Amino acid sequence: MTYRTIGLTSVLALTAGVAQADAFNRIASFPTHLNIGDGDQAVETSAEIIAVTADGMTLVYTDSPLGVIGRIEITDPANPAPLGNVALDGEPTAVGIAGATAFVGVNTSESYTDPSGHLVAIDVASGDELSRCDLGGQPDSIAVAPDGSFVAVAIENERDEDLGDGRTGQLPAGALVMVDVSEAGADCATLQTVALTGLAEVSPEDPEPEFVDINAAGDVVVSLQENNHMVVVNRAGEVTSHFSAGAIDLENIDATDESGALIFTESQTGVVREPDAVKWVDEDHFATANEGDMDGGSRGWTVFNRDGTVVYESGVSFEHAIIQAGHYPDKRSDSKGVEPESIETATFGDTRMIFVGSERGSMVGVYDATDLASPVLTQLLPSGIGPEGYVSIPERNLLVSANEVDLIEDGGVRSHVMIFEYSDADPVYPHLTSAGADELIGWGAISGLAAVGDETLVAVNDSFYGYQPTVFTIDVSATPARITDALPITRAGRPAQKLDMEGITSDGEGGYWVASEGRIDRMVPHGLYHVNADGEIAQEIGLPNELLAVQRRFGFEGLTLVGDTLWMAVQREWEDDPAGLVKLVAYNLETEEWGAVHYPLDAPTAGWVGLSEIVVQGDHVYLLERDNQIGAAAVTKQITRVSLDQMVPAPLGGDLPVVTKEVVRDLIPDLTSTGGYVLDKVEGLTFTPDGRAWVATDNDGVDDHSGETMFFAVEGLTDSGS
Repeated sequence: MTYRTIGLTSVLALTAGVAQADAFNRIASFPTHLNIGDGDQAVETSAEIIAVTADGMTLVYTDSPLGVIGRIEITDPANPAPLGNVALDGEPTAVGIAGATAFVGVNTSESYTDPSGHLVAIDVASGDELSRCDLGGQPDSIAVAPDGSFVAVAIENERDEDLGDGRTGQLPAGALVMVDVSEAGADCATLQTVALTGLAEVSPEDPEPEFVDINAAGDVVVSLQENNHMVVVNRAGEVTSHFSAGAIDLENIDATDESGALIFTESQTGVVREPDAVKWVDEDHFATANEGDMDGGSRGWTVFNRDGTVVYESGVSFEHAIIQAGHYPDKRSDSKGVEPESIETATFGDTRMIFVGSERGSMVGVYDATDLASPVLTQLLPSGIGPEGYVSIPERNLLVSANEVDLIEDGGVRSHVMIFEYSDADPVYPHLTSAGADELIGWGAISGLAAVGDETLVAVNDSFYGYQPTVFTIDVSATPARITDALPITRAGRPAQKLDMEGITSDGEGGYWVASEGRIDRMVPHGLYHVNADGEIAQEIGLPNELLAVQRRFGFEGLTLVGDTLWMAVQREWEDDPAGLVKLVAYNLETEEWGAVHYPLDAPTAGWVGLSEIVVQGDHVYLLERDNQIGAAAVTKQITRVSLDQMVPAPLGGDLPVVTKEVVRDLIPDLTSTGGYVLDKVEGLTFTPDGRAWVATDNDGVDDHSGETMFFAVEGLTDSGS
């Protein structure tokens, strides 16, 4: 029943607690719907591929749902401003910039068998079209030569994945196009098409170019993702080298979608890399993000010499670092794991760097690539959901990510462009990591918190990991805080099921009381569980009939022990509760009597408001009260308290006394302090004996979530309201 891999440690300097002279930190997040202006902002938008003008002051990104390019002013990078969208007459696939001219690939294909598209040059400031070149096929990636002299376009002519077996071998074939840049934009008369057929071992008749980049010598590197092949073409349009991207063996991975368990004990052999993004590192080497597509995806990234020699292979190390940071997307285990999709290279100061983006883990890995044969992962940065493209601006010490996922239809977070600054400052993220543990500990969906010592907390995960309920031990003396152990919760020696752990408190004897939030439609009962020091459930306490008769889906969210009485916060109103009042339920462990009081919720401005945690500290109980809103729509994310002398439970079934709450902390400034948007689920709260409050957010198991977990201390709550 073990689910951790033995003997693995991260090379990530940050999470090992090593001080750094310079680091990247996020300073701003720009939601792309702001570029709609006065129009209907409640429509899907997306930031995909992104570029920057030569002066470093304006970002331009492709937005395929809207059929536009969006523009952002970053004169003050900490306060990006919308410059509006420029409408196109097709789907933008990529953008590159020479000076202040944006070159955009536009897909106008009628069908897979009749692909078409054009290259349009647009003045960034005015939005005016300068020139347009027919490309003779469906464009994907675009690259502008470092000297601005020409543009390279990957003509993918992608396959229909729903046709037959969905494999390559569907014509027309893709190609590479090169066109000179002139004062009027693109000089269409110079357009040159370079055939790439007959090169790859996989479907040589049907190359599907995915990504292009150009080095200082004018050489173009092209990834043929589905063909698992790399091609280098010189400025004259001659293929100077080409080779298979190859395959690797993967050990200690989770390769099975087991619906809620992180089990890194599996392996795969002969996994083809199938690179997506590729970027030159110097004139002889390039790096690939091995996302995979048709047959593979090796979960890592590679540095190749232009002759095909592998100079460096990350293997599983990048994915393992993401696992330790709590960003592992378990629902993608049977696919391609964290899916490195994007890559960027630049020199900041005197340090050559490679930035690797995980599409599914929503993280950016920062590598010191001074030694190309042995790059060092120095940081992991949190991004929005689904980072698709990056642009570095080293002359301004900036890195920018474009994050394509927009969950407007589900009431979720919007697509964002995020800006990171490189400065002489301590790295802020991650807040919580399992790096440095004796074993590889996967974690996520942190819910309830409890203190068990001056510098030690425990946390539980919720029902997202339904087959792996766990108590995590956290050392808060480390920076970042460190998960040092994971204790499986068992029933009769096997992982306990039908639990949705939302609260935990120490029993004072080495074990725990755990509150489970029920959900009747999934046969998960509301209940209390006594867990011994070995993680075995020793006692289960169900709800009395008085509560069973009125229960709803949203149940216990947190519990605390006051003397002989367990107090549980109910998240939202049940059937017998007046609107705006929720129960704080009491259970006396000695007399086995149940009771409750009513707690008044703030009125929601949208959605709902409920409770997420309860903990006793001194002569008060403290509670987390939040709405279910995210980003700019969030209003209520706060810590409140109720004096213990009001916590006198009345018998169930009758009128309950209504307690008076005091708001002691608005958490929205804390939740925006790292330059991101306001996360929805503030779920965990506890106090260490020194009076520090610790707060944690739930990352939903990295499912329709960026995976970002905020875990931070708040001082002074016990002194007075603030």
